[in-house]
Amino acid sequence: MDVLGSLGTHLACAPRGRDAELRGVALHDPAENTPAAAGDVLLGLGTPSVAAAARLVSSTAASAVVLHGRPPLDERVVAAAKKSGAAVLLVDPSVPWSQLANVTQTLVNGGTRTGDLFGLADVIAGVVGGPVTIEDQQSRVLAYSYRQEDVDPVRVQTILGRRVPEEARRALDEFGVFTHLASSDEPIFVPKLTPQLGNRLVAAVRAGRELLGSVWVEVTGPVDPARSAALVDGARTAALHLLRSRASTDLERQAEADLVIRLLEHPESADVARLGLPSADLRVIAVQAHAGEGEHGAAVLAFQRATAGFGWSRPGRSALFGNVLYTVIPAADDAVAWVRSLVRELPAEAEVVAGIGGPAEAAQLPTSRQEADECLALSTGVPVVYDDAWAQVLLHRLAAVADAGRLPTRGPISNILRYDAEYGTQYATTLRAWLAAQGDVRAAAKELNVHPNTLRYRMQKMAEVTPLPLDDPDQRLAMAIALRVTR
Repeated sequence: MDVLGSLGTHLACAPRGRDAELRGVALHDPAENTPAAAGDVLLGLGTPSVAAAARLVSSTAASAVVLHGRPPLDERVVAAAKKSGAAVLLVDPSVPWSQLANVTQTLVNGGTRTGDLFGLADVIAGVVGGPVTIEDQQSRVLAYSYRQEDVDPVRVQTILGRRVPEEARRALDEFGVFTHLASSDEPIFVPKLTPQLGNRLVAAVRAGRELLGSVWVEVTGPVDPARSAALVDGARTAALHLLRSRASTDLERQAEADLVIRLLEHPESADVARLGLPSADLRVIAVQAHAGEGEHGAAVLAFQRATAGFGWSRPGRSALFGNVLYTVIPAADDAVAWVRSLVRELPAEAEVVAGIGGPAEAAQLPTSRQEADECLALSTGVPVVYDDAWAQVLLHRLAAVADAGRLPTRGPISNILRYDAEYGTQYATTLRAWLAAQGDVRAAAKELNVHPNTLRYRMQKMAEVTPLPLDDPDQRLAMAIALRVTR
């Protein structure tokens, strides 16, 4: 359901709940009346009426029945589902049965990638007559044709960087290409918009009403109707590939996330080699993303982008735990650059904070995760790295101790804080500055923007409020920490 939901699928009823193991896919054929087995997903072709749908659901042994339609589900079908125990899924009628069959087959039977987008790009290039790229909704390259001779500079940058350069994307947007793709399946001819960007013929790749991506052919000029029709056929085939690829990718993401969570929580039972990571010199990155009013939308998008990778490589392995994205990455890779690459993949309005744990062996990753979490709590937009921020992490831990009421409630600092609260003095601020300046009265006075004599007077009055053993280094350290964590 998590995958099919993006195709406009609604779980109308599930008498036995969602926790059902699926083992096969069956197609309803009224002419043959072939029964579906327990554990099957039955695609309800040939059910032109509510009565026909109710009869099919009532008599089936399948675990789930997929029907074309929109909620709410008719009460006759609900009663039939309660009788047979089958879950009923309603899918938008605009989604073809062929696409549903492909995606469902992939989900139920293991999620292996079938079909070759690169091979399809070659076929389209041969029929339409020009170098081809197949791209997703974010203009990232998913595949390209083998022959790319004499292409323009934008095509070269697109393939090498795995996405359309920003300047070219703006020119295409201003021409109205993306608006056209969002609403039409007809190819659009794009003339030479910039010296670097040549002619293009573009067609949308769509599943039902959902835009999955686009196919781009570099051409010398407008093409005849036959070649345009061939591009449309190629785009329809690409939709099947992308749907199956999405289903496979979602299953792979879940498997990867399970392994990453196990590695972060119980590394002794996890197989780091299955993630393609080394057993040493790793670190954990913790990321939170927020955009708009949705609580988890940006976090889910960040997880999808992280598992898709940036460019043609993907050094990290990721899991979404609650609303925090955790990524395990080799310590040799630039973790800050990885976070910046992720931010570039997210909507401009997304607010991203990140913490980066210290280097660790696989068995120490829970520690690196804790450090990443603590650095995340300190982040205000710029990634915080434990290697540079361990002192702030230590003070943050001590501040948590203070918040829990576990610091001493009596002593010189407690006495000064109470005196300040009662009489409006600034003794705590003065002592903090004096300790930070290591007893240098002029430096502390400059920090406070007061005269040195004013600072000396305050220090004298403080000594009347409470004993201040400033000659004892342990006492000075304890007072500095207490002032810092209760700030």
